[in-house]
Amino acid sequence: MDDDQALEFEALEGILSDPSAEPIRLSYGLMKFITENFSNEIGRGAFGVVYKGELQNGVVAVKMSNAYSVTDKQFMDEVKCLKSANHKNIVRFLGYCADTKEEIMPLDGTFVMAGERYRLLCFEYVPEGNIREYLQQEKAQGDDWSVRYNMIRGISQGLHFLHDKQINHLDLKTENIMLDAEMEPKITDFGLSRFLGQGQSKMITQHVVGTLRYIAPEIIDEGEISFKSDIYALGIIIIELLTGISMISLENWEESLFIVDCPRARRCTEIARNCADRNKHNRPTVREIISDLEELESVIPRSSVNQIYQVL
Repeated sequence: MDDDQALEFEALEGILSDPSAEPIRLSYGLMKFITENFSNEIGRGAFGVVYKGELQNGVVAVKMSNAYSVTDKQFMDEVKCLKSANHKNIVRFLGYCADTKEEIMPLDGTFVMAGERYRLLCFEYVPEGNIREYLQQEKAQGDDWSVRYNMIRGISQGLHFLHDKQINHLDLKTENIMLDAEMEPKITDFGLSRFLGQGQSKMITQHVVGTLRYIAPEIIDEGEISFKSDIYALGIIIIELLTGISMISLENWEESLFIVDCPRARRCTEIARNCADRNKHNRPTVREIISDLEELESVIPRSSVNQIYQVL
C-alpha cells in the first residue's frame, strides 16, 4: 500500500467510525487491497459481485458492478441516490470508485488506447445476511412474531425515508433487505432506483427490469412507475414475513395464517393485503402504513405481541 492508499485507508476507517461522515471517492487500488484482491466473495447478483473488505476498525462490503451491464450514468445515478439515503434502516454507504485504467493495446496491425472501467461501491458490512436467507432458515419459524413485526416496521421506516427524499427504490425484495446483528432490517441495492422530481408522481419506462414477483402490475402492463410500485413490493415482503415462507404463493396466502389473538399480526395482514392490491389507487402510502403501526403500538402493549400467532 503506497502513501496515497494509506491516506485513503485512514479516511475510510474514519468514515466507518463516524455515522455522520459523508461518503468519499475511493481508488481501485484501495478496494483491491482491502478485499485481498477480491478473494472473499459474499454475494452475487445480476449487476455485480459483493466482496468482504477488512479495515483495522471493522469490516466493509465492496460491490463490484458489472462494467458491461451498468453505464456510467446508471452508476452515478445510484451513487446520487445512495448519498441521499442516510437512515438506520438503509445500508450505510461509505464511498465509491469510478476509475478507468487506460492501456495501449494492439488492434488490426496498429495500436489503440483502451480503457478498463472499474465501478465499485463500498458499504458497511451487515452480518446476518438478507431476509430471504433468514426465512429459509429453521430459526425463522422459531423466532417470536415480534422479530418479524420489527422487520416490517423497520422496512416501512426506511422506505418512508426514501419516498420523503423523492427516491423510488424499484427493486424492493427480501434479497435486498439485509439484517444486522440485532436483526434490524436495512434496505440495499439502489441500482434501479430513480429520483422523482418535486411534484412528480410517476414516470413511464420502456424497460421492465427487476424480479417479476415484486414488480407492480402497472409497470408490466403500462410501464408506469411511481411510489405505489414500491408499496406493492412492500406488500409482497410483508406477506412473506407474515407467513414465514419465502416465495409463498400469492393466490391463497392468508390460508397459511392462524391468527386468533394477535392484533398486530391481524393489522399487518390487512396492510399486506392493501399494499399488494393490483389496483395502485387502493394501495396506502408508506406514511399511512407507519401511522397505522404507530397507532396500533400506542394501544397494544408489547407483552401481547406474540399472543396466538402461527403459520399453519
